[in-house]
Amino acid sequence: MDTFLLVIKALHVISVISWMAGLLYLPRLFVYHCDAEPGSVQSETFKVMERRLLRAIMNPAMIGTFLFGAIMLATPGLVDWTSGWIWVKLVAVVLLTATHIKFGSWRKEFEADANTRSTKTYRLANEVPTILMVIIVVMVIVRPF
Repeated sequence: MDTFLLVIKALHVISVISWMAGLLYLPRLFVYHCDAEPGSVQSETFKVMERRLLRAIMNPAMIGTFLFGAIMLATPGLVDWTSGWIWVKLVAVVLLTATHIKFGSWRKEFEADANTRSTKTYRLANEVPTILMVIIVVMVIVRPF
């Protein structure tokens, strides 16, 4: 069981890293996409990049994160459910998931050449995954309460 759990933890960390990479990169693509003329070669290239990033990397990585995380949460004795840190972490994961979903809806708007937001919006949105990641890592490593 110990080796199995270590493999699950490793797969969870790999999935989280892949998911975070996408969550940090996609809004940067949006920043650059804002400056591209709709229908231009550059705009169409960004559409392909954004779609592939979301569908081929971010979505599978998010699913892997959930799957391997759920296995660990279901492992008896691994989590003290009376501790506050796990609940803060899970709320941050829910917010990270909501961020992923919002980024996906923004990608669809770019796909339809219907973006109405400025680069500033996407620059600010780029900070959200970072803040949530810091909260999650501190909760898991430090377990302050």
